Amino acid sequence: MISPLDAAGVVTDALHERLFPDPLPAEVVRAGAPRTGIRELGAFAGVELGIWEMTEGAAVDTETDEVFIVLAGRARIDFVEPPLPTIEVRAGSVVRLAAGMQTLWSVHETLRKVYVA
Repeated sequence: MISPLDAAGVVTDALHERLFPDPLPAEVVRAGAPRTGIRELGAFAGVELGIWEMTEGAAVDTETDEVFIVLAGRARIDFVEPPLPTIEVRAGSVVRLAAGMQTLWSVHETLRKVYVA
């Protein structure tokens, strides 16, 4: 099978791609019943590309090196470690996260992003 990244001209509609969100483990959930879905698009120039979404709720995470662009939704990201100012993200936001950061994601409207990690 040829992946979208191996074939020139293949397009993925990242905003409308159907994802199948699963519940998050109870130990990371801080509010609500958030679910996450992912579609890995493959590797390109040594990095992973994909689509990720999280439904409403709050959960903690330990980050990897990543740049992402929010396609839809709204969320607040609190930086637990290192302590950095809280950010609000929405469609159009571009964010850089560093490996090891500990974050708290509070999603107000299902958040969908395209990531490079």
